[in-house]
Amino acid sequence: MSLGKTVLFSEMSPPSEFEHEFNDWYDEEHIPLRMAVPGFVSAQRYLAEDGNRNYLAVYEMSDPGNLKSPEYLQVKNVPSDLTKKMLGSVSGFSRYIGNLLGEKWQTVQQEPIAESHYIYAVFFNVPDEEKAEFDAWYSQDHVPILLECPDWIGIRRFEVIDSDPLQFNRMALHYLKTASALDSPARAKARATPWRDRLAIKPWFKGHYLIFKTCRSRQLAKN
Repeated sequence: MSLGKTVLFSEMSPPSEFEHEFNDWYDEEHIPLRMAVPGFVSAQRYLAEDGNRNYLAVYEMSDPGNLKSPEYLQVKNVPSDLTKKMLGSVSGFSRYIGNLLGEKWQTVQQEPIAESHYIYAVFFNVPDEEKAEFDAWYSQDHVPILLECPDWIGIRRFEVIDSDPLQFNRMALHYLKTASALDSPARAKARATPWRDRLAIKPWFKGHYLIFKTCRSRQLAKN
């Protein structure tokens, strides 16, 4: 499976007059340069479902240290003129780096993620003393029920180690075959369990939710 133990979740929105050029640059320069860096595994691009020009890229890596390697720093710190132009024009930038805590898929086939056309991202900022219970609830209660929906392809949970601009320490990436999975009986059931109800009354239990649709082909590492 073309996935890694670390992900870089990055959003940005180009101005309308540069959108076509932005997409060409992202597909033909920005991602390929990173796919040549040791430790990078794959990259997938998405577009927000809300109708805005909010693009997401999820980069899969073997380790967070890949972002400090000489090869990556060369790519990042010596940008082309086109890269300077594109990054200087975008808005809505976000960057979240996460290390894998656990994952569960509907199937053990080689590439279940290939069946996924949507990604549903969920973020929380959990107090240190509540992390153990939150993680147990998510993995033991929430995830198994969501996967009762056949269109819920899989779920990957991450500890966020770098969070910008909002502050989170937990991220879950839900891979969906259809957006209608979010309206499924399984999701309604998962959001109404006694364990979730106990957590939901706590003041910190305020999630940040995003839904994106795949907009480009998956790119794999060159090394």
